[in-house]
Amino acid sequence: MNEMTSSAIGDTPLVSLDESHIVRKAAWRIMPLIMICYLFAFFDRINISFAKFALQSDLHLSNTAYGLGAGLFVVGYVLFEVPSNLMLYKVGARRWIARIMISWGIATALMAVVQTEWQFYGLRFLIGAMEAGFAPGVLFYLTLWFPTAFRGRITSLLFLASAFAGILGAPIAGLVLSGMEGVLSMRGWHWLFLLGGLPCVALGLLVLVSLKDRIQDAAWLTPDEQALLASRITHQNRDIGGHSLLDALKTPGFLTLALVYFLIQISSYGLNFWAPQLIRTSGIVNPTTIGFITAIPYICGAVTMALVGRLSDASGHRSRFVVALMVLSAIGFFAAGIFEKHIGFLIAALAIMGAGTIASIPAFWALPPKLVTGVGAAGGIALINTLGQLGGIVSPVMVGHIKDVTGSTTPALYAIGALSLVCAAILMFGLPARLRAKEEARV
Repeated sequence: MNEMTSSAIGDTPLVSLDESHIVRKAAWRIMPLIMICYLFAFFDRINISFAKFALQSDLHLSNTAYGLGAGLFVVGYVLFEVPSNLMLYKVGARRWIARIMISWGIATALMAVVQTEWQFYGLRFLIGAMEAGFAPGVLFYLTLWFPTAFRGRITSLLFLASAFAGILGAPIAGLVLSGMEGVLSMRGWHWLFLLGGLPCVALGLLVLVSLKDRIQDAAWLTPDEQALLASRITHQNRDIGGHSLLDALKTPGFLTLALVYFLIQISSYGLNFWAPQLIRTSGIVNPTTIGFITAIPYICGAVTMALVGRLSDASGHRSRFVVALMVLSAIGFFAAGIFEKHIGFLIAALAIMGAGTIASIPAFWALPPKLVTGVGAAGGIALINTLGQLGGIVSPVMVGHIKDVTGSTTPALYAIGALSLVCAAILMFGLPARLRAKEEARV
């Protein structure tokens, strides 16, 4: 969207600046580093699924125990999410995001020394606590830099990194597990956590020196460009309710969005934690092959994500796209259950699942900023993410327990598919009138 704007700053006229050009400048400066950080954040979510088989063997874990350990990451994340984002609002995004990257990178690398089931539980909880606030903190940071009309594409660009974590990370994880086994007398899964954690420390230091807290601090924008971008964002946020966390909680539709995200996360964790297991159950046992096949749903998610980001910006109807994507996700989960033992059909089911589940997350995150801003956005977005992340506890534990009891993941896949349809129904019929009005007005 090219929008020509004229105004005045003091006595200096602001001559017809191209808003989309300014946004592109900001995106090129901010998004590459943010995307790399987010890629490692998401890789941290999926590497546990690739380490699953070796972890279970070395630590003597049942499927339920593995699911509990995977879920304890989310417990730590949930408990510290809102306090983390309130601190981010107080001390500045640059410092706090850097702190998150460094501390969670160290905690992830420490997984290489785990020797007992309880150490596994404790460290997974610690990793979640250290990472708490990262995703909503970044989302809040982007609302300070990008106008509403561009947020669908920018958010999709951010979450494209999560898709690339699967596209690149899954095959790399398979290669590390098979190729690094025994190097320096360490198991392949030890190397997986070291290579996933230590780069985060370096990225945290880079965030500290590279990002800026305010538009006015961006020396790579001219004063006129700074003024236009800052005034545009201030103008768009001025009539949004919820300037405190309490106000955000009182905002109609706020908790509905939290419920929607909870259901989306049940689908997301179902894919992230159990896709390699589903592929292995179908008869594929080579870790490298499993890694490459696991990349397929993330490739499909990346393509869908980019397409939906552009289309949703053009239409303004974000919720309709999330509805369609969750229906697609449900179809994928049902098909995966039906074709659990047939690798060809299972791959197609995973592709559909990835296209719906992965693309639904950035499409959803364009909705909360329509309701809350200021500290309400920092704490409110974090609270939505916190409540949503509870799905990350429910999903792995539910699937693991069902598999232990029944010997099959099929009933759990059907359950996740049904919950995806419930999510779509809530979005269709349960959103508040105010949010629907904003979508109709493309605000």
